[in-house]
Amino acid sequence: MSIIETQVTVTLPDGSKRSVDAGTTCADLAKAISPGLYRSAVGAVINGEIGDLYTTLCDGDCVRILTKDNPESLELLRHSSAHVMAEAVQKLFPQAKIAIGPTIEDGFYYDFEIPDHALLPEDLSKIEEEMRRIIKDNQHIVRYQIPDVEKQMKEFVRQGEKFKAELLEEHKDESPTLYLMQDQSGKVVWNDLCRGPHLPNTGHIKIFKLLKVAGSYWRGDEKREQLQRIYATAFWRQSDLDEYLKRLEEAERRDHRRLSKQLDLFSVHDEVGPGLIFWHPNLATVRAIIEDFWRAEHRKHGYQFVYTPHIANEELYKISGHLENYGENMYSAMDIDGLPYRAKPMNCPGHIMIYKSKLRSYRDLPIRMAELGTVYRYERSGVLHGMLRVRGFTQDDSHIFCTPEQLEGEINGILDLMDLMMKTFGYTYKAYLATRPEKYLGTEEQWQAATGALEAALKSRQLNYEIDEGGGVFYAPKIDIKLFDAIGRAWQGPTIQVDLNLPKRFDVSYIAEDGKRHQTVMVHRTVLGSMERFCGGLIEHYAGAFPTWLAPTQVVILPISDRHWDFALKIHNILHVKDIRVSVDDRSETINYRIRDAQVQKIPYMLVVGDKEVELNEIAVRHRHQGDLGTMSLDTFIKRLADEIAERK
Repeated sequence: MSIIETQVTVTLPDGSKRSVDAGTTCADLAKAISPGLYRSAVGAVINGEIGDLYTTLCDGDCVRILTKDNPESLELLRHSSAHVMAEAVQKLFPQAKIAIGPTIEDGFYYDFEIPDHALLPEDLSKIEEEMRRIIKDNQHIVRYQIPDVEKQMKEFVRQGEKFKAELLEEHKDESPTLYLMQDQSGKVVWNDLCRGPHLPNTGHIKIFKLLKVAGSYWRGDEKREQLQRIYATAFWRQSDLDEYLKRLEEAERRDHRRLSKQLDLFSVHDEVGPGLIFWHPNLATVRAIIEDFWRAEHRKHGYQFVYTPHIANEELYKISGHLENYGENMYSAMDIDGLPYRAKPMNCPGHIMIYKSKLRSYRDLPIRMAELGTVYRYERSGVLHGMLRVRGFTQDDSHIFCTPEQLEGEINGILDLMDLMMKTFGYTYKAYLATRPEKYLGTEEQWQAATGALEAALKSRQLNYEIDEGGGVFYAPKIDIKLFDAIGRAWQGPTIQVDLNLPKRFDVSYIAEDGKRHQTVMVHRTVLGSMERFCGGLIEHYAGAFPTWLAPTQVVILPISDRHWDFALKIHNILHVKDIRVSVDDRSETINYRIRDAQVQKIPYMLVVGDKEVELNEIAVRHRHQGDLGTMSLDTFIKRLADEIAERK
């Protein structure tokens, strides 16, 4: 005879155990702990996963009740707000069909197919008003296990909800659920196919904002249906929303695409193709300075520079595994002498070819190869974004070939170089150690050794880091660095990978002290990433106002009238000889107009010359941020400028 369990035991955040009746929900548990907790509860974390408040507890569960004070509760708020938004859209536009509506960093979005209507900014206020009515109705949000998947699929098809039907077909074997929106009488007024979790009702939603409309494609595939996407956000407190909107406004002010037009930095041309960047002289100057700095520091750290071809026989990428595992991101083969060639998506096979060009001894190692290598990868047109997501880009790519004993020291050397670079450009950063994923190449012992070397290097420098459990790529554990810019946004930065795949595929080896061949340890690393993404990020980090050492034009000379031209030209020539990037603005506009224009162009220094300056053989100096610095001799100014440039302030 079976025994029916009448009690289950759960563990609370303080480690204490609590016995409750079988069938108890998280809401029941919150009420049993305290009435106050019950009133403020919005969800729960069950065994590390966020769940609905009305989830039934099982024996052995570890439970933490969530309130609005817990950061995780924003996931519930935004996910539920997304459903409210979708319901509102379908009420206002009955012909609309819903696709997906996930939460994202700082908010959420929903994709819709709306025949014969393009959403306009003024539609957003109407949708917000309808959302407020739904919220005021305090609709219950109820999880519903689909009992008959085939029947539900037919119902979706009957309703014209083709995207929901496609998703249900894909997930039919995963116990799919609907989330129902019920009015106070219990009538279902809307639903969506969803795994959840959600808030218990819409009444919890108070502070939200619809932000913008954008285009998208179903499944991100430009060959599929074109959709309309509404981006939005929600917060528990109005002050948090206000602060977020200010950050958005600041981010818009710093948008590298907008600043590019103002400062004449780069362009993209339909005649050439999307995702292919043309560097104009101003930004090309910035890039050249960064590359010179990069090369100088790499020489100091013992790197050797190499160059590899932009195309290669397809056979190379069969050996490397790129064709098999990365083929969809590679460009189609071109026929050369009857053989298929590909534009390179990575620099690493080329560096391996150089390494294998002769027999290597342990005495030769470590070998550090560095290349500013241009690669080409197919990105869907919908994800291309200025300089930040492109199809052709130049990586500051390096590969280190070393022995296992040298690995930790090499990782430390990379971290030294990375730290120097990040501090020079004014970034703070945080490290993440990404460990072995579920599917991986190599043995557990190899992964343990590689991961151990990465972690030991992080610990030896007392670098603050987090474990990204299972976040490694299939062939390598790695250290990822996230950069934080001037307004606190995180950017993907340097990465260090210990490759457990390519050395084996290419038989990369060296002759060890025992006279036998041993497999070489290969480290992939970038410090800046791609020059396109890094420079695009720098534009936003500096809001276009590059520090003096990087500024395309460091000094502009402003003669007040034509009679001051000769003196201005004399100053120009002296500065030019000293390798200072200088120009003369002798337009017939007023001096105040030209000063304002120099400010708009974010030129660090303006030198105004008039009768007084000519007479005293001095210059009146203005700084773009500090304003009028007074008059000074040219020698004094040059020293100030040289110190600022040398220190890379």
